[in-house]
Amino acid sequence: MLFGPSKPVIGRSNILIYAPIEAVFSFVGHDFFDNYPRWSSEVIDLKRDFEGAMKVGSQMQQIRADHGRQTQSTFVVTQFEEDVCLTFEDVAKKYRCLYRFEQSTHQPTATHLTFIFEFPVLDPLLRPFEKLVRNAVQEGANNNTKNIKALTEKVHRT
Repeated sequence: MLFGPSKPVIGRSNILIYAPIEAVFSFVGHDFFDNYPRWSSEVIDLKRDFEGAMKVGSQMQQIRADHGRQTQSTFVVTQFEEDVCLTFEDVAKKYRCLYRFEQSTHQPTATHLTFIFEFPVLDPLLRPFEKLVRNAVQEGANNNTKNIKALTEKVHRT
């Protein structure tokens, strides 16, 4: 083996959104299917394998274009707790992402959003580029929360 076992690649971003926790969770959780392509411009196509409201076990398929590379994956909701958290995991266990929502203690009409994206194991073909991958994952996490903030605050103001 050329490389030893890889460490997880994790991107984490926290942001304060000036909207109530119910509005932020609704934008991200309840309206995920409509809003995810809006805050993540890399999403080319998104399909759901369920009808009605999203819940634990709901599956979606996406095609993304990240840094010139097109990927397809199927992911499942593994946690859906109203106004608290939303977690997705790739069915092939290649990645997982978590959205955590907390009401601000200093501003009752604001919400702390934490987004965590993780590759539990880095693909062996990407290991020579691990530093670039880590930077790209962190940049993606930061962009994700900034975009959610901008879109949620815009919707909440109207």
